[in-house]
Amino acid sequence: MKYSNEELTTELKIKHIRLSHQRVRILDYLASQLNHPTADQIHTGLRKEIPTLSKTTVYSTLNALADAGVVRVIHIEGNETRYDIRAEDHGHFKCESCGTIYDFTADIDSLATGDLKNFDIKDRNLYYKGTCPTCIGEKI
Repeated sequence: MKYSNEELTTELKIKHIRLSHQRVRILDYLASQLNHPTADQIHTGLRKEIPTLSKTTVYSTLNALADAGVVRVIHIEGNETRYDIRAEDHGHFKCESCGTIYDFTADIDSLATGDLKNFDIKDRNLYYKGTCPTCIGEKI
């Protein structure tokens, strides 16, 4: 899904997030890089365009966007924190060969969680790993 700059700024306004140039560019970067980048990748990707951009600004912006539900924080394999422009429920697949992370549609609401009926669930993620079709084709 491609997001326009207008849609992104509208989303920030709706969530009462101050519209700084850096915040809009970070969100725009996330919308254009659908590979679920890390904060360091976002910083590196925007550094030439915004030389004064600090890692602290990137992290604080990502935290504000995640707290507002504009972006989703995903933890891959426990040690990778990545950011996803798609905040709605969906699954992720990481190829163990090339490292690409793919989104896939999933009805997370239909997953049986009967054993958790008295739990306060804060976050739900569906994550698979294996080999993508491209890498499978390269091995043949």
